[in-house]
Amino acid sequence: MSDSRESIIDSAAWSELEQTAGADFMAELVQTFLEEAPTMLASMREALAAGHADDFRRNAHSLKSNSLTFGALALAAQARALEQGGLPAAQGSELDALEQEWQRVAAALQERIEHG
Repeated sequence: MSDSRESIIDSAAWSELEQTAGADFMAELVQTFLEEAPTMLASMREALAAGHADDFRRNAHSLKSNSLTFGALALAAQARALEQGGLPAAQGSELDALEQEWQRVAAALQERIEHG
């Protein structure tokens, strides 16, 4: 396993989920997350633009929770900060940084599913 993948996805959290869910279901869970997270990110941007604080926090919370499930600790921490800070915390480049981390997480998850 590459060091970069290890730093993106916490191995202990990944192993625990894999033992609980099994490899086949794990692939299904990852695929669902890969499909749903971009929608959460887009919804956060839309909520920010519209000034809908509750929608923004709800999507940040969901992204945080799902990220923790897979051991994507940096992504979860960024989403948590936005969840707690609400719309004022999202001003500037915070959502861009969140999306950049998501891209790293998505690639690492895909690699784990494809290559074990």
